Amino acid sequence: MPEAPADRPAERRTVLLTGAAGGVGTLMRELLPPHGYDLRLLDVVPVPGEPAAITADLADHDALRAAVRGTDAIVHLAGISLESTFDKILRANVEGTYNLYEAARAEGVRRIVFASSNHVVGHTPWPAPGAPPLPVDAPRRPDTFYGLSKCFGEDLAQLYWDKFGIETVSIRIGSCFPEPTSVRMLSVWLSPADGARLFDAALRAENVGHTVVYGSSANTRTVWDLAPTRALGFEPEDDSEVFAARLIAEHGELDTSRPDQAHIGGAFVNDPPIWPR
Repeated sequence: MPEAPADRPAERRTVLLTGAAGGVGTLMRELLPPHGYDLRLLDVVPVPGEPAAITADLADHDALRAAVRGTDAIVHLAGISLESTFDKILRANVEGTYNLYEAARAEGVRRIVFASSNHVVGHTPWPAPGAPPLPVDAPRRPDTFYGLSKCFGEDLAQLYWDKFGIETVSIRIGSCFPEPTSVRMLSVWLSPADGARLFDAALRAENVGHTVVYGSSANTRTVWDLAPTRALGFEPEDDSEVFAARLIAEHGELDTSRPDQAHIGGAFVNDPPIWPR
């Protein structure tokens, strides 16, 4: 079990944030620095309003090593975040994550926070009312090539801990948006503020080795076990229930007879959104 620090160091730490122009990356650019981090930003596209950001592909080994060099840790958000062809997923999410870990190994960076996904277990049937929460050691059942790539990322993190001593917290992020937009999301929503608290806890917790946790707020309707997440020192402050009445009035209660609501992965199981590039 990882150990949360008794107190927080006063000095600021330099963290490489990959995928800084993406949805979660855009939120974390604003929310992580108040927790004590100086962010070095990297994305394959220019980061709006950030002229010092590094524009580079994860396949650019030299640029990646330069970006990693001198940092205290890495928050790895880069990659394709929806479904795509296997070839595109392979290049961006599988080879790209491997390249990042190799750069970290070469430059002596010992802590990575890896953005895994709930789609690692996306084909798991939605728990029945009153069922125990889904544990992190439940069988992995990816719902897409995207989810499969996140399984690879978790295994890669384990390999680099066992062989090279690089610690990783793999966070199976639910849905990190300012507000939940569906009834399903009431269970898996991670508020942006709680997202920053979770990344902060994952960066600071001691003796994590390779730790896998689910990433969501303290939602009344949660379907997975947040105890390992809290063991990092994460104290979520938000609950999606404040949005429940409006969403249920608009969409009705969750209906697990529908294909897009029958599994943890939602529509990724039967009609996944496709990466636009």
